[in-house]
Amino acid sequence: MLLQNYSKYFIAIIPPSPVYEQAEGWKEYFKTEYNSKAALRSPPHITLHMPFQWKIKKEEKLIEELLNFTQTQKLFDLALKDFGCFEPRVIFINVEPSNQLTQLQSALSKFCKVKLNLFNANRHDQPFNPHLTVAFRDLKKSVFPHAWSSVKEKEFYEVFPVEQVCLLKHDGKKWNAFKELKFGGDCLVPPMARS
Repeated sequence: MLLQNYSKYFIAIIPPSPVYEQAEGWKEYFKTEYNSKAALRSPPHITLHMPFQWKIKKEEKLIEELLNFTQTQKLFDLALKDFGCFEPRVIFINVEPSNQLTQLQSALSKFCKVKLNLFNANRHDQPFNPHLTVAFRDLKKSVFPHAWSSVKEKEFYEVFPVEQVCLLKHDGKKWNAFKELKFGGDCLVPPMARS
């Protein structure tokens, strides 16, 4: 339940074009073919810190602290390869193993605990398992085997530079890219959020 005067946020990597549009296309595919549209309620992303609540009036403090973190981070390349699943509802694009990504997530998690008193609520203390979800939650168990078989042999391969993380904010219906926090310390409003 969302507390009064709080908003929900999470921290993720949002791939740039054309990977963004390709991932969005796969989400549309699962909506059209299998009536699974929950993944369309957020931009394509790789979660680094699970959703948390934060006081709206302290939002600038949150952004400032996260910028303190991102200015210490360095650009790296990340590869997405083929598809994977968590039975019986989740289908995703695999993230290739990356030491830089693992180090980024670990450092961010520690930073959020120490500086923001936030805890990365990993379910059942599972290790970080990066992926880019294209169908989940409302993908019916009965259609999952068919949906999974439609992509499990398909090839997908893209590499993109990770130059920033993104703070996403929930508007009550969906997640929106709220602030892009560039490595080196710049803070930008995401292009899709600009008027």
